[in-house]
Amino acid sequence: MPLVSTGELVTEARGAGHGVAAFNVITLEHAEAVALGAERAGAPAILQISQNAVKFHGGRPTAIAAATAAVARASRARLSLHLDHVTDPELLRAAHPEGFSSVMFDASKLPYGENVKATADAVRWGRERGIWIEAELGEVGGKEGEVPLDAHAPGVRTDPAEAAAYVAETGVDALAVAVGSSHAMTERTAALDHELIASLAAAVPVPLVLHGSSGVPDAEIRRAIGSGMVKINVGTALNTAFTGEVRAYLNAHESVDPRKYLALAREAMSKTTTRFQRLLV
Repeated sequence: MPLVSTGELVTEARGAGHGVAAFNVITLEHAEAVALGAERAGAPAILQISQNAVKFHGGRPTAIAAATAAVARASRARLSLHLDHVTDPELLRAAHPEGFSSVMFDASKLPYGENVKATADAVRWGRERGIWIEAELGEVGGKEGEVPLDAHAPGVRTDPAEAAAYVAETGVDALAVAVGSSHAMTERTAALDHELIASLAAAVPVPLVLHGSSGVPDAEIRRAIGSGMVKINVGTALNTAFTGEVRAYLNAHESVDPRKYLALAREAMSKTTTRFQRLLV
């Protein structure tokens, strides 16, 4: 099936009052697993490649983007290609020629004024090329190389009034917000601030994005969508499924054939994909 745009999938989900899942792709097996899981769930999905994943692939997005797009086109599911957590302007500019329909441009570590300027510039660049731009306001935290962050610390969460001003000043198409989740959580113990989610949804005219959803319990995710969340990002849960299967197989077998354990890892990630997608409708 031809690639669809992220903006189309998010707009549809928001209009229907449900969520759409965005899954991090690191390897070809990740992309294949998400595509198969989406087919099984009968739901669309966003295949997102982060700046860190690009770095893992030698700093060049071409190969992993082309492979992921090829998987999507061969799938019966409706899938889009998204470039995630981009801080490098050069990588941002690579999004269009590599076939991405959307970019999460992350200037959240900059002071507010610099964040607004950098993000507004990214939005203008995206509009000229038909690329949907997501941004972040607040501190979700938990990414590799960052100082550990308490998601409940004062000043960490996104302020609704500031969010409204930020969206108006930058023109972003979607806003990732800090509401109690954190990246890279391996246990599903995050408690979200649902009153804040509802306030943010009322304050801004664009869809809200939940980063760090791997650490959020099922009931919390469902409630967050009811409160106004739309794009639900999942990464660590796939890696946990992948690594668990590989570790178990290698502990039990003296095999040197990676196909043996990668097939199991891919299937585990596919089941994880399907399970998350069935939470969102």
